[in-house]
Amino acid sequence: MKRVLLKLSGELLLGSQPFGLDSAALNSLAQNLDSIRKTGLEVAVVIGGGNIFRGHQLKSLGFQRTPADQIGMLSTLINGIGIQQALASLNCPARVMSALECPKVAEPYHWARANEALSRGEILIFVGGTGNPYFTTDTAAALRASEIHADILLKATKVDGVYDKDPVKNPAARKYDTISYAQVLAQKLEVMDATSIALCMNNQIPIFVFHMQLLGKTPITTLLSPPHQGTLIS
Repeated sequence: MKRVLLKLSGELLLGSQPFGLDSAALNSLAQNLDSIRKTGLEVAVVIGGGNIFRGHQLKSLGFQRTPADQIGMLSTLINGIGIQQALASLNCPARVMSALECPKVAEPYHWARANEALSRGEILIFVGGTGNPYFTTDTAAALRASEIHADILLKATKVDGVYDKDPVKNPAARKYDTISYAQVLAQKLEVMDATSIALCMNNQIPIFVFHMQLLGKTPITTLLSPPHQGTLIS
């Protein structure tokens, strides 16, 4: 395993706050990402924007889906700049690439430049989702993982893996150590949207789902070693 893509929720940046960016949370994430890079892995990140805005908020107020999703994509741009600056404070090379055209804020996503930057050891932060409405940041993560030929997609969540039922609502829910893409799709398990699962399946990119609290505390190779501290989808 040489190159990994981390899909992170924007909520990871909340810290103890109900909204926005928490400096302690940003610094902690930056330290964790830098420690992963220092193991020799090439690291890319796709960050969500849920700490700032969720599309369904404006939809409930009568906004059209397209502008609501665009506001969500802009939220990820804010998060990406925050992470990049936190990494810069550690003298860790990192750059933000955006699927939305904001050239004065972040460079546009470019496949070849992304792969070159990763090969140089820079951490890449992909923001703006896919650049299109109606697609989630999970789909953006699967798309970027495919384009950069990531060896694995690592998805940090609020739970420690994939369950047959919602473990928050069902204490008897059973956790999977391993599960196939087809099973996830057939059982409609909501760990990621169907488009992202299908994209990873078509490009043979395994997905590892784990609790976000383990990020940086447990080496990636340890997380992936049986018994899994998460769920491997392949």
